[in-house]
Amino acid sequence: MLTLAAGASAPSVATQLVGSGLIGLREGLETGIVVMILVAFLVKSDRRDALKWVWLGVAAAVAMVAIIFVAIHFGTSTVTGLAAELISGLASLVAVVIVTAMILWMRKAAASISGHLRAGLSKALAVGPFAVASMAFFAVGREGVETALLLVGYAENTAGSIWPLVGLLLGIAVAAALTVALYFGAVRINFAAFFRYTGVFLVVVAAGILAYGVRALQIAGWLPGGSNLAFDVSAHFDTSTWYGTVLQGIFNFRPDPTVLQVVAWAVYLVVVLTLFLRPLPAKPGPERAPLPEPSNIPAS
Repeated sequence: MLTLAAGASAPSVATQLVGSGLIGLREGLETGIVVMILVAFLVKSDRRDALKWVWLGVAAAVAMVAIIFVAIHFGTSTVTGLAAELISGLASLVAVVIVTAMILWMRKAAASISGHLRAGLSKALAVGPFAVASMAFFAVGREGVETALLLVGYAENTAGSIWPLVGLLLGIAVAAALTVALYFGAVRINFAAFFRYTGVFLVVVAAGILAYGVRALQIAGWLPGGSNLAFDVSAHFDTSTWYGTVLQGIFNFRPDPTVLQVVAWAVYLVVVLTLFLRPLPAKPGPERAPLPEPSNIPAS
């Protein structure tokens, strides 16, 4: 994944950039909002002296995520044959489980995350610098691990291309710029709509990663039905077309899926989208508000 695949066409490069860029934008903005809430609370509480501990925790979390990403990529790129299929399949399934749990958790937690973060940081300030840094570390690290796993699973089908990583970094850079603009009130975002639509996108991406993992485990002999194809449209599916690169590059679509792949993909989509899109139970009080913008974050 860290070298450009030979013969990568312009459409496939664009698709890889867009797909991983959207992942980076969504996860980066989610992480940026967490950091923004912590920083805004400290500034408005006149505790700027604790900002350095927040940034230390953030830096440690970023380093941890980079190590996890490199370790997983190294593990999946240094083996070949059936062992490589087995590792890729298992890594994809783990990524789907963790990403799904985080998407569904964020659906419920978005309405009250600001209050929880401020309450937690208030307690951490009373304990000391290490507690402040630890809170920032875990708050950012949780989002970062999700991003690392999602990108590894997403990029498994890119045959060594560097472009998913480039797209991710570009998405994160845009998210960082948006976070700064949000903090200073330069832009406004409907957080509820943003996380809803990007959440649906991530669920569809995760479904493709699940199908990829199922096929890898079938090739490795861990799952049955590797020769039972649901359909085969290889003769009519041109990967060089725009729709071919989009379907294959973003959603892990292949023209000859097995029956088990199709069943896993369809069941996952139906179940997870139903859970994700169902209305949240109404709760009285301000906790039902969407993620706050900086101007709406109270000092205490």
